[in-house]
Amino acid sequence: MKVCYCDESGTGDEPIAVMVGVIVDAQRMHVTKTNWKDLLVSLSRVVGKPVEEVHTRDFYAGNDCWRALRGDQRAGIISETFAWLSARKHDVVYASVEKSTFYESQKAGQLPEGVNTLWRFMGLHLLLSVQKAHQGLKKTKGHTIFVFDNEERERMRFTDLIASPPAWTDSYYGKAKKQSRLDQIVDVPYFGDSSEVHLLQ
Repeated sequence: MKVCYCDESGTGDEPIAVMVGVIVDAQRMHVTKTNWKDLLVSLSRVVGKPVEEVHTRDFYAGNDCWRALRGDQRAGIISETFAWLSARKHDVVYASVEKSTFYESQKAGQLPEGVNTLWRFMGLHLLLSVQKAHQGLKKTKGHTIFVFDNEERERMRFTDLIASPPAWTDSYYGKAKKQSRLDQIVDVPYFGDSSEVHLLQ
């Protein structure tokens, strides 16, 4: 079984919005949690200030506690973080949206019911991507629990959407005739606070 920790970025004035999920094997979860805390301690030493969360908008732009780091130093940290994920055999899934196109489609009423907000659009895309990738794994190895960073405005509608996925989602992952919808997704998504669930960062 796997756990996918998801968070979004770019829902402000940026032209592109992205939602990313880090997929972790549940059997290695305790080690990953400990190692992530160690990584934050290491980053705290680099910037000379406590780093409890890594917010992409601040990190990438060199704001807040990252202000003292040059662009190439921040790029190095990004590379090290991906190496950290790879060394622990974690996978990454993402959805990106050109927001101007999305909002044009939204205004024209061209988006299916249930995914007519940016957050739900990306969230469902993540689940469908994981469903498609994991349905070929043996037995329950691909079964995945999703944990999203708190999003109170979307939580109820998104939960309802996943509990009863619409028929139009079947074609995304080539649902077989006798296959249950989203059979690799365990239950409905869960939501947590990134300050407490570190991989939501």
